[in-house]
Amino acid sequence: MARNFNKRNLTTGDIAKLCGVNFRTVIRWIQRGHLKAFQLPGRGDNRVQVADFISFLKENNMPIPEELIPDVQRVLIVEGEEKVSAAMEKAFRGVGFDTQVATDGFQAGTLAGSFDPGVMIVDVGMKGVDGPQAIKVIRSDARLGLARVIALTPPTTSRKKRDELLAAGADEIFDRTVKATELAKSVAGKTGFA
Repeated sequence: MARNFNKRNLTTGDIAKLCGVNFRTVIRWIQRGHLKAFQLPGRGDNRVQVADFISFLKENNMPIPEELIPDVQRVLIVEGEEKVSAAMEKAFRGVGFDTQVATDGFQAGTLAGSFDPGVMIVDVGMKGVDGPQAIKVIRSDARLGLARVIALTPPTTSRKKRDELLAAGADEIFDRTVKATELAKSVAGKTGFA
């Protein structure tokens, strides 16, 4: 299977290959309630959502196959200010990243599901965004939670608020006034994508 594994639902055969087990083992996991699945109408074949499979792997301390880890070259920029988001998009594309921009939380949720980013840049100072809660929502999604999350904060953000963002699951915090080119180079260096 290719690195950019973009299926949303897996067959028992897919899971067997990813885990290096017989497909009957996967069926037993499903039958015993260890692995959440649904059945297709008609034949009754099992399907497992990728997020449920990743949750199963984490609960059982099993490694997550590389095919399921989001591609680090995909960056989702969540920024409500058009001028800032355009500068970031240009900077990240300039160092070779594939980018998408979301201008609000709803659009970010929609894009995150289809774009499958490996890195999320989130302006936690956007109107209507509760920074720590937004980070917790990202981290609670089994698949999206694997992404590197970088919070952009207003320059006046207190140390306490920054600590809350880190506790919620932010990997890194940058002052929102950081130059887009510096941010893109930093992310490229830390993700090994340069």
